[in-house]
Amino acid sequence: MTSDQQPVHPSDPADADSAVAASNGPRGRRPRVAIIFGGRSSEHAVSCATAAGVMRAIDREKYDIVPIGVSRDGQWVLVADDPARFDLTAGRTPEVVPDRSHVVLPLSTRETALTVLEAGQPPRELGDVDVVLPLLHGPFGEDGTLQGFLELSDIRYVGSGVFASAAGMDKHYMKVVFAGHGLPVGPYTVITDRAWRADRAAALDACSALGFPVFVKPARAGSSMGISKVDDPAQLESAIEAAREHDPKVIVEAGITGREIECAVLEGHGTDGPRTSHVGEVAVHDNHAFYDFEAKYLAEADVDLTCPADVPAHVSDEVRRLAAAAFDSLGCEGLARVDCFYTEDGRVLINEINTMPGFTPHSMYPRMWAASGLSYTELIDELVSLALERRTGLR
Repeated sequence: MTSDQQPVHPSDPADADSAVAASNGPRGRRPRVAIIFGGRSSEHAVSCATAAGVMRAIDREKYDIVPIGVSRDGQWVLVADDPARFDLTAGRTPEVVPDRSHVVLPLSTRETALTVLEAGQPPRELGDVDVVLPLLHGPFGEDGTLQGFLELSDIRYVGSGVFASAAGMDKHYMKVVFAGHGLPVGPYTVITDRAWRADRAAALDACSALGFPVFVKPARAGSSMGISKVDDPAQLESAIEAAREHDPKVIVEAGITGREIECAVLEGHGTDGPRTSHVGEVAVHDNHAFYDFEAKYLAEADVDLTCPADVPAHVSDEVRRLAAAAFDSLGCEGLARVDCFYTEDGRVLINEINTMPGFTPHSMYPRMWAASGLSYTELIDELVSLALERRTGLR
């Protein structure tokens, strides 16, 4: 982040072209981008919607794409380059459907070609891939598992590596890292599966000690899946059980009175530090208790998304400072969205970081960059360029 706290735009297009030329792909052809989406988590449909937006917006003059869907049971499928099939609407939930054939990524650092396998048929090569755009949300994709697989194959990919992805997915250890770096977080308690089964009363007492309301969340899920706002102690046990349907590990956070202010972060080029966007604000209408799944993806009219947020300049500067510090504290790469609370007494607290935030054209991450002068298409290009210029392996 620059010292004057102004949003930083990407480097000159020539720099991005140089990064593309430096990729592993042979000269004389466009880099091939494998867009991987869907997955085994409860955020399958959200991932599909993200992929639909990216497929529409990516610069087809600059990149060739290979869309690969991951079904709910984990099968990798070569899908049609048809974004409309994966749009998420109030009346339609998109899904990657298993197929007779499946896609295999290279299992050696000496290869970069994708292969399609089908019973009774010879293997069919799809050609080399220069970079993977992993648009999976939630466990089994966003949490470092897919990133580790790509590292084993020495394939470049967009976004954070194994540790940052795993820690960023786990709201418990995310807060531990933030607090260890002196970054402000709100009060919380964690209920592991063993603790819940061993002494449920003690776990409930620890939650009640936070005061009410509290927010009960699966520790390793996103898109507001399984989250409940609890105002009454009598509702607490059922809320924990609802969260446990998504993750046996649950985090319970004290309710914080204030405004939700967000900031988008982009990795810097070379030795430059992370870049931050204008800050944005999410304001949910009264018919939603909080920014839940429906408000995020199905009822846009019930949410006001404002960027730049109407906050004092020093608050905007502090949110952006904390966003960059949070990005660095986890060792993030590529992109992240950092959500903060601006409290009634003037404090700024970090709520969480998302290392693969919602990325539809209507999501806050691309909207904040658009308000900062970087269009959706330019943002995708910037992310792919960053991945192409980043070395693989330990870094």
